[in-house]
Amino acid sequence: MNKEIMSEAIKISREKMLAGEGGPFGAIIEKDGKIIARGWNKVTSSHDPTAHAEVVAIREACKELGDFSLEGCTIYTSCEPCPMCLASIYWARLDKIYYANTRDDAAAIKFDDEFLYREIATPIEQRKIPMNQLLREEANEVFKMWEEKEDKIRY
Repeated sequence: MNKEIMSEAIKISREKMLAGEGGPFGAIIEKDGKIIARGWNKVTSSHDPTAHAEVVAIREACKELGDFSLEGCTIYTSCEPCPMCLASIYWARLDKIYYANTRDDAAAIKFDDEFLYREIATPIEQRKIPMNQLLREEANEVFKMWEEKEDKIRY
């Protein structure tokens, strides 16, 4: 745990929010005590709803390391990750998460991710956005090709 790195994540969240780049969120990825990536919320400035601080930092860290795996890395984020960011952290295989504000703190200022947490646990047929399966057999042929592909890179 490194309080200086967390302070830096919070500082980024403040600076970039005040600069009008997005919401009040910042993240830093560290490996072996060295900062390898910084990210901040760029949703409104980039017109990208996935440009959350953690996702931006993950993208930068992967570029920096030249790898899609961030094993051996730790993320410091100014707020408890939303469901998308948490999934991204798991996909990137980060070792540890440190966060400052909680999701309840975020909800108190109208960043309420609770709907998403509930929606993920809701059966597909009851979700708010209708989900309909189409052409599974055709798509499954591609999955079979992947399974048989000898030079695939597993991730």
